[in-house]
Amino acid sequence: MRSAWARPSSRRAADLLAGAEGAGNGLADKAYDIDAVVAAVEALGAQVVIPSKKNRLVQRVIDRNLYRDRNKVERFFSRLKQFRRLATCYDKTASSFLAMIHFISALIWLR
Repeated sequence: MRSAWARPSSRRAADLLAGAEGAGNGLADKAYDIDAVVAAVEALGAQVVIPSKKNRLVQRVIDRNLYRDRNKVERFFSRLKQFRRLATCYDKTASSFLAMIHFISALIWLR
């Protein structure tokens, strides 16, 4: 039986991690602190950097500096989404979409 509290995205995260290779760290927020996701990250041989929920009996020790860097990545993607062309995926080919990501990343970096 599935937990009523687990979000659908966190239940599917373990399935998405099955195809990942060469990961050094598994960074996520507390919503992804479920046994299936933690086991999938550990199966990849990656370090789990997911803070434990308060209701866990055994609290996991994580690298706080690495977890703080996760926020920088989230803010960067938030800035990328502010550009309508990327958010709505107007580009028809993957190469032109990637080129636009590079262009907008350079604009963000120059600000």
